[in-house]
Amino acid sequence: MRRRVCLIAIAVFVFAGLAAAQETDSVVVLTHDSFAISEAVLQSFEALSGMTVEILRSGDAGQMVNQAILSKSHPLGDVLYGVDNTFLSRALDAGIFASYQSPRLETVAEEFMPDDSYRVTPVDYGDVCLNYDLAYFDEHELSLPQSLSDLAAPEYAGLLVVENAATSSPGLAFLLSTIAEFGVEGDYSYLDYWRALADNDVLVVAGWSDAYYGEFTVGSRGAGDRPLVVSYASSPPAEVYYGDDPDAGAVTGAIVADNMCFRQIEYAGVLDGAANPAGAQQFIDFMLSAEFQADLPLNMFVFPVVRGIELPEVFVEHAAIPEQPASLDSALIEEKRDEWIQSWAEVMLR
Repeated sequence: MRRRVCLIAIAVFVFAGLAAAQETDSVVVLTHDSFAISEAVLQSFEALSGMTVEILRSGDAGQMVNQAILSKSHPLGDVLYGVDNTFLSRALDAGIFASYQSPRLETVAEEFMPDDSYRVTPVDYGDVCLNYDLAYFDEHELSLPQSLSDLAAPEYAGLLVVENAATSSPGLAFLLSTIAEFGVEGDYSYLDYWRALADNDVLVVAGWSDAYYGEFTVGSRGAGDRPLVVSYASSPPAEVYYGDDPDAGAVTGAIVADNMCFRQIEYAGVLDGAANPAGAQQFIDFMLSAEFQADLPLNMFVFPVVRGIELPEVFVEHAAIPEQPASLDSALIEEKRDEWIQSWAEVMLR
Protein backbone atom coordinates (compact mmCIF):
# COMPACT_ATOMS: atom_id res chain seq x y z
CA MET A 1 0.00 0.00 0.00
CA ARG A 2 2.86 2.33 0.95
CA ARG A 3 4.56 1.62 -2.43
CA ARG A 4 1.33 2.50 -4.27
CA VAL A 5 1.02 5.78 -2.35
CA CYS A 6 4.63 6.62 -3.19
CA LEU A 7 4.07 5.87 -6.86
CA ILE A 8 0.98 8.08 -6.88
CA ALA A 9 2.91 10.87 -5.16
CA ILE A 10 5.73 10.58 -7.69
CA ALA A 11 3.24 10.64 -10.56
CA VAL A 12 1.56 13.74 -9.18
CA PHE A 13 4.96 15.40 -8.73
CA VAL A 14 6.03 14.55 -12.27
CA PHE A 15 2.70 15.75 -13.71
CA ALA A 16 2.98 18.99 -11.78
CA GLY A 17 6.52 19.44 -13.07
CA LEU A 18 5.42 18.86 -16.65
CA ALA A 19 2.56 21.33 -16.25
CA ALA A 20 4.94 23.91 -14.81
CA ALA A 21 7.35 23.31 -17.65
CA GLN A 22 4.56 23.72 -20.17
CA GLU A 23 3.51 26.95 -18.48
CA THR A 24 7.07 28.25 -18.67
CA ASP A 25 7.95 26.99 -22.14
CA SER A 26 5.09 28.24 -24.36
CA VAL A 27 2.21 30.67 -24.67
CA VAL A 28 -0.61 29.87 -27.09
CA VAL A 29 -2.27 32.82 -28.82
CA LEU A 30 -5.79 32.16 -30.10
CA THR A 31 -6.46 34.65 -32.88
CA HIS A 32 -8.14 35.27 -36.23
CA ASP A 33 -6.84 34.36 -39.68
CA SER A 34 -5.72 37.94 -40.38
CA PHE A 35 -3.14 37.96 -37.58
CA ALA A 36 0.27 38.97 -38.92
CA ILE A 37 3.34 40.26 -37.14
CA SER A 38 7.03 40.22 -38.01
CA GLU A 39 8.86 37.03 -37.11
CA ALA A 40 11.63 39.12 -35.57
CA VAL A 41 9.13 40.72 -33.19
CA LEU A 42 7.83 37.35 -31.99
CA GLN A 43 11.40 36.14 -31.59
CA SER A 44 12.13 39.21 -29.48
CA PHE A 45 9.35 38.24 -27.08
CA GLU A 46 10.59 34.66 -26.98
CA ALA A 47 14.12 35.82 -26.18
CA LEU A 48 12.92 38.12 -23.41
CA SER A 49 10.43 35.70 -21.84
CA GLY A 50 12.09 32.34 -22.43
CA MET A 51 8.81 31.08 -23.94
CA THR A 52 7.90 30.04 -27.45
CA VAL A 53 4.83 31.61 -29.05
CA GLU A 54 2.29 29.34 -30.72
CA ILE A 55 -0.20 31.10 -33.01
CA LEU A 56 -3.56 29.31 -33.33
CA ARG A 57 -5.64 30.89 -36.11
CA SER A 58 -9.37 30.22 -35.85
CA GLY A 59 -11.23 31.82 -38.77
CA ASP A 60 -12.65 35.31 -38.63
CA ALA A 61 -13.31 37.26 -35.44
CA GLY A 62 -16.81 35.85 -35.00
CA GLN A 63 -15.69 32.25 -35.47
CA MET A 64 -12.77 32.79 -33.10
CA VAL A 65 -15.04 34.12 -30.35
CA ASN A 66 -17.52 31.27 -30.84
CA GLN A 67 -14.72 28.70 -30.55
CA ALA A 68 -13.43 30.36 -27.40
CA ILE A 69 -16.90 30.24 -25.86
CA LEU A 70 -17.51 26.61 -26.83
CA SER A 71 -14.14 25.59 -25.37
CA LYS A 72 -14.49 27.74 -22.26
CA SER A 73 -14.06 24.84 -19.81
CA HIS A 74 -10.86 23.73 -21.59
CA PRO A 75 -9.41 26.85 -23.28
CA LEU A 76 -7.70 26.33 -26.63
CA GLY A 77 -5.09 28.96 -25.82
CA ASP A 78 -3.70 31.18 -23.11
CA VAL A 79 -4.46 34.58 -24.62
CA LEU A 80 -7.07 35.59 -27.18
CA TYR A 81 -6.30 38.42 -29.57
CA GLY A 82 -8.56 40.01 -32.17
CA VAL A 83 -12.03 40.29 -30.65
CA ASP A 84 -13.37 43.67 -31.76
CA ASN A 85 -16.16 45.90 -30.50
CA THR A 86 -18.74 44.22 -32.76
CA PHE A 87 -18.32 40.91 -30.87
CA LEU A 88 -16.89 42.11 -27.56
CA SER A 89 -20.06 41.90 -25.49
CA ARG A 90 -20.64 38.30 -26.58
CA ALA A 91 -17.19 37.35 -25.28
CA LEU A 92 -17.57 39.33 -22.05
CA ASP A 93 -21.04 37.97 -21.31
CA ALA A 94 -19.75 34.42 -21.79
CA GLY A 95 -17.09 35.02 -19.14
CA ILE A 96 -14.17 33.68 -21.16
CA PHE A 97 -11.63 36.22 -19.86
CA ALA A 98 -9.74 36.56 -16.58
CA SER A 99 -9.19 40.12 -15.41
CA TYR A 100 -5.71 41.51 -15.96
CA GLN A 101 -4.56 45.13 -15.67
CA SER A 102 -1.37 45.56 -17.66
CA PRO A 103 1.09 48.08 -16.19
CA ARG A 104 1.47 49.44 -19.72
CA LEU A 105 -2.16 50.51 -19.97
CA GLU A 106 -1.12 53.97 -18.85
CA THR A 107 0.32 54.45 -22.35
CA VAL A 108 -3.05 53.73 -24.02
CA ALA A 109 -5.52 56.49 -24.80
CA GLU A 110 -8.57 56.38 -22.53
CA GLU A 111 -10.98 56.36 -25.47
CA PHE A 112 -10.03 52.78 -26.33
CA MET A 113 -10.91 51.28 -22.94
CA PRO A 114 -14.30 49.49 -22.99
CA ASP A 115 -14.81 49.58 -19.19
CA ASP A 116 -12.84 49.40 -15.95
CA SER A 117 -13.03 45.61 -15.47
CA TYR A 118 -9.72 45.00 -17.30
CA ARG A 119 -11.02 41.77 -18.81
CA VAL A 120 -9.67 42.86 -22.18
CA THR A 121 -6.84 45.13 -23.27
CA PRO A 122 -7.05 47.34 -26.40
CA VAL A 123 -4.27 46.61 -28.90
CA ASP A 124 -5.10 48.35 -32.19
CA TYR A 125 -7.86 50.05 -34.14
CA GLY A 126 -8.96 50.68 -37.69
CA ASP A 127 -11.78 52.45 -39.45
CA VAL A 128 -14.11 50.97 -42.06
CA CYS A 129 -14.61 53.76 -44.59
CA LEU A 130 -15.50 54.32 -48.20
CA ASN A 131 -12.54 54.15 -50.59
CA TYR A 132 -12.60 55.83 -53.96
CA ASP A 133 -10.70 55.71 -57.24
CA LEU A 134 -8.84 59.03 -57.51
CA ALA A 135 -8.49 58.88 -61.29
CA TYR A 136 -12.19 58.12 -61.87
CA PHE A 137 -13.41 61.03 -59.76
CA ASP A 138 -10.88 63.35 -61.37
CA GLU A 139 -11.68 62.29 -64.94
CA HIS A 140 -15.44 62.60 -64.39
CA GLU A 141 -15.06 65.84 -62.40
CA LEU A 142 -17.21 64.24 -59.71
CA SER A 143 -17.17 65.59 -56.17
CA LEU A 144 -16.78 63.17 -53.29
CA PRO A 145 -19.80 62.27 -51.14
CA GLN A 146 -19.57 64.07 -47.82
CA SER A 147 -22.26 62.13 -45.98
CA LEU A 148 -23.93 58.73 -46.10
CA SER A 149 -27.04 60.44 -47.47
CA ASP A 150 -25.05 61.68 -50.47
CA LEU A 151 -24.53 58.10 -51.64
CA ALA A 152 -28.22 57.87 -52.53
CA ALA A 153 -27.95 60.88 -54.87
CA PRO A 154 -28.32 60.30 -58.66
CA GLU A 155 -24.69 61.23 -59.43
CA TYR A 156 -23.51 58.16 -57.51
CA ALA A 157 -25.93 55.70 -59.10
CA GLY A 158 -24.22 52.43 -59.93
CA LEU A 159 -20.89 53.50 -58.45
CA LEU A 160 -20.88 51.82 -55.03
CA VAL A 161 -20.11 48.21 -54.07
CA VAL A 162 -20.59 47.02 -50.47
CA GLU A 163 -20.11 43.74 -48.64
CA ASN A 164 -22.84 41.49 -47.29
CA ALA A 165 -23.40 42.44 -43.63
CA ALA A 166 -24.23 38.81 -42.80
CA THR A 167 -20.95 37.39 -44.11
CA SER A 168 -18.39 40.20 -43.97
CA SER A 169 -16.78 42.14 -41.12
CA PRO A 170 -16.47 45.42 -43.08
CA GLY A 171 -19.98 44.83 -44.43
CA LEU A 172 -21.31 44.60 -40.89
CA ALA A 173 -19.30 47.65 -39.83
CA PHE A 174 -20.76 49.70 -42.68
CA LEU A 175 -24.26 48.55 -41.76
CA LEU A 176 -23.61 49.65 -38.17
CA SER A 177 -22.48 53.07 -39.37
CA THR A 178 -25.81 53.50 -41.16
CA ILE A 179 -27.69 52.45 -38.02
CA ALA A 180 -25.68 54.94 -35.95
CA GLU A 181 -26.51 57.67 -38.47
CA PHE A 182 -30.19 56.98 -39.23
CA GLY A 183 -31.43 54.90 -36.30
CA VAL A 184 -33.84 51.99 -36.41
CA GLU A 185 -37.12 53.86 -36.01
CA GLY A 186 -38.68 57.11 -37.09
CA ASP A 187 -39.64 58.64 -40.41
CA TYR A 188 -36.36 57.67 -42.06
CA SER A 189 -34.56 54.67 -40.58
CA TYR A 190 -31.48 52.77 -41.68
CA LEU A 191 -33.74 50.42 -43.67
CA ASP A 192 -35.22 53.37 -45.55
CA TYR A 193 -31.68 54.45 -46.32
CA TRP A 194 -30.75 51.02 -47.64
CA ARG A 195 -33.85 50.99 -49.83
CA ALA A 196 -32.64 54.29 -51.27
CA LEU A 197 -29.22 52.76 -51.93
CA ALA A 198 -30.87 49.78 -53.62
CA ASP A 199 -32.84 52.16 -55.84
CA ASN A 200 -29.51 53.84 -56.65
CA ASP A 201 -28.09 50.52 -57.92
CA VAL A 202 -25.75 49.67 -55.04
CA LEU A 203 -24.06 46.29 -55.54
CA VAL A 204 -23.86 43.82 -52.64
CA VAL A 205 -21.22 41.06 -52.77
CA ALA A 206 -20.21 38.36 -50.29
CA GLY A 207 -16.98 39.72 -48.86
CA TRP A 208 -14.17 42.25 -48.96
CA SER A 209 -12.08 40.43 -51.56
CA ASP A 210 -15.08 40.12 -53.88
CA ALA A 211 -15.77 43.83 -53.51
CA TYR A 212 -12.23 45.20 -53.59
CA TYR A 213 -10.55 42.86 -56.05
CA GLY A 214 -13.61 41.92 -58.08
CA GLU A 215 -15.72 45.06 -58.49
CA PHE A 216 -13.65 48.09 -57.46
CA THR A 217 -12.06 49.87 -60.41
CA VAL A 218 -8.67 50.07 -58.69
CA GLY A 219 -8.44 46.89 -56.66
CA SER A 220 -9.41 44.82 -59.66
CA ARG A 221 -6.77 46.60 -61.81
CA GLY A 222 -9.39 47.75 -64.26
CA ALA A 223 -11.71 44.73 -64.37
CA GLY A 224 -14.32 46.25 -62.06
CA ASP A 225 -16.58 49.19 -62.79
CA ARG A 226 -17.36 50.49 -59.28
CA PRO A 227 -15.18 53.46 -58.21
CA LEU A 228 -16.58 53.45 -54.64
CA VAL A 229 -16.08 50.53 -52.26
CA VAL A 230 -16.48 49.84 -48.55
CA SER A 231 -12.95 49.16 -47.30
CA TYR A 232 -10.60 50.63 -44.68
CA ALA A 233 -9.00 54.00 -44.00
CA SER A 234 -5.68 52.16 -44.19
CA SER A 235 -6.34 50.65 -47.64
CA PRO A 236 -4.80 53.63 -49.56
CA PRO A 237 -1.36 53.19 -47.93
CA ALA A 238 -1.63 49.45 -48.54
CA GLU A 239 -2.21 50.15 -52.25
CA VAL A 240 0.93 52.27 -52.34
CA TYR A 241 3.01 49.88 -50.23
CA TYR A 242 2.16 46.82 -52.31
CA GLY A 243 1.93 48.65 -55.64
CA ASP A 244 4.19 47.95 -58.58
CA ASP A 245 5.69 51.42 -58.23
CA PRO A 246 5.56 52.77 -54.65
CA ASP A 247 6.96 56.10 -55.88
CA ALA A 248 3.98 56.60 -58.20
CA GLY A 249 1.85 57.88 -55.31
CA ALA A 250 -1.70 57.17 -54.23
CA VAL A 251 -4.31 55.73 -56.57
CA THR A 252 -7.10 55.56 -53.98
CA GLY A 253 -8.32 57.65 -51.11
CA ALA A 254 -10.50 57.15 -48.04
CA ILE A 255 -13.51 59.34 -47.30
CA VAL A 256 -13.39 60.20 -43.60
CA ALA A 257 -16.17 62.76 -43.27
CA ASP A 258 -18.05 62.77 -39.96
CA ASN A 259 -20.07 59.62 -39.21
CA MET A 260 -19.12 57.96 -42.51
CA CYS A 261 -16.63 55.51 -40.95
CA PHE A 262 -17.09 52.88 -38.26
CA ARG A 263 -14.24 52.34 -35.83
CA GLN A 264 -13.22 48.78 -35.03
CA ILE A 265 -11.08 48.34 -31.91
CA GLU A 266 -9.32 45.01 -31.39
CA TYR A 267 -8.69 43.63 -27.91
CA ALA A 268 -6.67 40.88 -26.26
CA GLY A 269 -7.49 39.04 -23.05
CA VAL A 270 -6.19 36.28 -20.80
CA LEU A 271 -8.45 33.26 -21.26
CA ASP A 272 -9.95 32.15 -17.96
CA GLY A 273 -8.55 28.75 -17.03
CA ALA A 274 -5.55 29.13 -19.36
CA ALA A 275 -2.67 26.69 -18.90
CA ASN A 276 -0.21 29.57 -18.81
CA PRO A 277 -1.90 32.71 -17.44
CA ALA A 278 1.42 34.29 -16.47
CA GLY A 279 2.67 33.87 -20.02
CA ALA A 280 -0.56 35.31 -21.36
CA GLN A 281 -0.12 38.38 -19.17
CA GLN A 282 3.46 38.81 -20.40
CA PHE A 283 2.32 38.56 -24.01
CA ILE A 284 -0.37 41.20 -23.47
CA ASP A 285 2.26 43.47 -21.92
CA PHE A 286 4.43 42.85 -24.97
CA MET A 287 1.56 43.72 -27.33
CA LEU A 288 1.55 47.18 -25.74
CA SER A 289 5.30 47.58 -26.17
CA ALA A 290 6.63 50.13 -28.64
CA GLU A 291 8.23 47.31 -30.63
CA PHE A 292 4.97 45.41 -31.18
CA GLN A 293 2.84 48.51 -31.68
CA ALA A 294 5.19 49.97 -34.30
CA ASP A 295 5.10 46.67 -36.19
CA LEU A 296 1.30 46.63 -36.54
CA PRO A 297 0.70 49.13 -39.38
CA LEU A 298 2.67 47.40 -42.13
CA ASN A 299 1.60 43.89 -41.12
CA MET A 300 -2.11 44.18 -40.39
CA PHE A 301 -2.63 47.74 -41.64
CA VAL A 302 -4.19 48.89 -38.38
CA PHE A 303 -3.28 51.77 -36.09
CA PRO A 304 -1.54 51.42 -32.71
CA VAL A 305 -3.45 52.36 -29.55
CA VAL A 306 -0.34 53.36 -27.63
CA ARG A 307 0.34 57.08 -27.68
CA GLY A 308 3.48 58.36 -29.36
CA ILE A 309 4.13 55.45 -31.74
CA GLU A 310 5.71 56.74 -34.94
CA LEU A 311 3.75 55.65 -38.00
CA PRO A 312 5.48 54.46 -41.19
CA GLU A 313 5.94 57.17 -43.80
CA VAL A 314 3.45 55.54 -46.16
CA PHE A 315 0.80 55.79 -43.43
CA VAL A 316 1.64 59.39 -42.67
CA GLU A 317 1.29 60.33 -46.34
CA HIS A 318 -1.67 58.21 -47.43
CA ALA A 319 -3.75 57.16 -44.42
CA ALA A 320 -6.53 59.25 -42.92
CA ILE A 321 -8.02 59.01 -39.44
CA PRO A 322 -11.62 60.23 -39.09
CA GLU A 323 -12.13 62.84 -36.42
CA GLN A 324 -15.68 61.69 -35.75
CA PRO A 325 -16.27 58.02 -36.62
CA ALA A 326 -19.69 56.49 -36.11
CA SER A 327 -20.07 54.40 -32.97
CA LEU A 328 -22.56 52.17 -31.19
CA ASP A 329 -22.46 50.62 -27.73
CA SER A 330 -21.00 47.10 -27.93
CA ALA A 331 -23.74 45.71 -25.66
CA LEU A 332 -26.41 47.14 -27.98
CA ILE A 333 -24.64 45.62 -30.97
CA GLU A 334 -24.62 42.21 -29.29
CA GLU A 335 -28.30 42.47 -28.38
CA LYS A 336 -29.53 43.64 -31.77
CA ARG A 337 -26.90 42.42 -34.28
CA ASP A 338 -28.81 39.39 -35.59
CA GLU A 339 -32.09 41.30 -35.76
CA TRP A 340 -30.50 44.19 -37.66
CA ILE A 341 -28.77 41.87 -40.11
CA GLN A 342 -31.95 39.90 -40.74
CA SER A 343 -33.95 43.06 -41.41
CA TRP A 344 -31.20 44.35 -43.68
CA ALA A 345 -31.11 41.06 -45.61
CA GLU A 346 -34.85 41.12 -46.16
CA VAL A 347 -34.44 44.50 -47.85
CA MET A 348 -31.21 43.91 -49.76
CA LEU A 349 -31.01 40.19 -50.54
CA ARG A 350 -34.57 39.20 -51.37
